[in-house]
Amino acid sequence: MKNIDNAFRYVRGFSMLVISGCIIISCYAVYKSLQTVNLMQDKVYILANGKALEAYASERKDNIAVEARDHVKTFHKFFFTLDPDDKVIKTNITKALYLADDSAKRIYDDLKENNFYSGIISGNISQSIQIDSVSIDIREYPYRFRCYARQSIIRTTSILKRSLLTEGALRNVSRSDNNPHGFLIERFNTVDNRDLSAETRK
Repeated sequence: MKNIDNAFRYVRGFSMLVISGCIIISCYAVYKSLQTVNLMQDKVYILANGKALEAYASERKDNIAVEARDHVKTFHKFFFTLDPDDKVIKTNITKALYLADDSAKRIYDDLKENNFYSGIISGNISQSIQIDSVSIDIREYPYRFRCYARQSIIRTTSILKRSLLTEGALRNVSRSDNNPHGFLIERFNTVDNRDLSAETRK
């Protein structure tokens, strides 16, 4: 009877040990699985030319300055890049006005009323812009910005170089196909737009 009692205690102790071990292993497996799922949710895989590329998700606050600078650059490229083609002008201006409020629309309306765009078309003038730098102050909201750029105005007989300094503020809005960064430019204003040089075309 003593042997049976000892054997029963031994089996019971061993069984409890095995059950405890199984519970600990199961809990650890569940924990690691949840941790892996959370890590995987921060990753996006993009298929490009038959290759899987891994992209990492991040919080918006981590990229505010980068996205804001790109938003300002994109707006300026659309608003100030002009060719002697009415469709090109309308397409670029429409894309630009999705990124800004009525302060940019007022500038566009004033230029249109003064026949600026008609002069671009009739004079076969092309205008391009090169962004030198964009400074963003993200310490206060809405975020203030300044854009330093140079313009090239190509006429039939000459090329005019001009400096361009603009400023404004950025407000958060919903992202969309027309506004992928989710910012809206407010109080847009041209601070400086001086002639730098002019050269005769050969």
